[in-house]
Amino acid sequence: MSDLPGIVVAGASGRMGQMLIRTILASDKARLVGCVGRAGAPWIGRDVGEAMGRAPLGVVVTDDPLEAFARAQAVIDFTTPAATVQFAALAAQARAVHVIGTTGLEPEHLRAIALAAHHAVIVRAGNMSLGVNLLVRLTRLVAEALDADWDIEVVEAHHRMKVDAPSGTALMLGGAAAEGRGVALDAVRDAGRDGITGARLRGAIGFAAVRGGDIVGEHDVIFAGEGERIVLRHVATDRAVFARGALRAALWGQSQKPGEYDMINVLGL
Repeated sequence: MSDLPGIVVAGASGRMGQMLIRTILASDKARLVGCVGRAGAPWIGRDVGEAMGRAPLGVVVTDDPLEAFARAQAVIDFTTPAATVQFAALAAQARAVHVIGTTGLEPEHLRAIALAAHHAVIVRAGNMSLGVNLLVRLTRLVAEALDADWDIEVVEAHHRMKVDAPSGTALMLGGAAAEGRGVALDAVRDAGRDGITGARLRGAIGFAAVRGGDIVGEHDVIFAGEGERIVLRHVATDRAVFARGALRAALWGQSQKPGEYDMINVLGL
C-alpha cells in the first residue's frame, strides 16, 4: 500500500476537495497523504475524516502546503488563481505532479505556472472529464468544416456559487472553435452582451453564462447557420467525473517529464 503514489488535496473543505478525497480513498491506485486548507479555516488542525463526518483517517488538514507537498507525489488543486500560483511553485520545489483544475486564471497566473513547469509536471485543464475533452475535439473539427457564415455560441450553466464566467470549460470550447477557424479567440470573442449591442459580427464566437441552483455543469456549442443549427452538448450530473479525471491525471503524470500538459495528453486524444 505504501508504494502507491501519495496525493495531497488542496482546498480540502470545498465541494470539489471533498469529492477528490472520497475518490482517492475509493481508489486502489493512490493514497491520501495530505490535505491543505486556508489559514484560519475551521478544518485546520482537524483529522479530515472526522471533519467530513466519517471515521478518522490519520490525515490532519494543514495550512502549511510545503510541509504537505514534501511527502507527496502529486497535488490536486481546485482552488483560486492566487493560491494555485503559490502551490505551483511549492509543488515544483517538491517535484510533485501538480494537477490544476482552478479556473479564472489570468495571463500573469499562467506565466507563473509555466515557470514552475520547468521543474515539475503540471497538468492543467478547465475541465477534467473525458466527455468534455471529447467535446473539445469535436468542436474544433466542426469549426474547421464550417465557414464564418455559421455563428458560434458557447452556452454554459453552473451552480449559483460559481464566481467566474465564462467557465474554464466554456473558454476551452471557444478556444477549440477559434483554433478550428485558424484565429485567436481574443480577436473574435464576444461576451457579456447587454443593451443595444447592434448586429452580431461575422466570425464572432459568443459566450453566455447561466448561474443557478446546484447545476454541476452544462455546456452547449451552437453552430447557427441559415435554416439549420448544429448543437454539441455535454451535461455533467456528478462532480465525481471531474475528480476521477483529476486522479487519472495525477497518476499519468508520474511517468512524464517536467512540462505543461492538458487532459488531451492524459487521455491520449
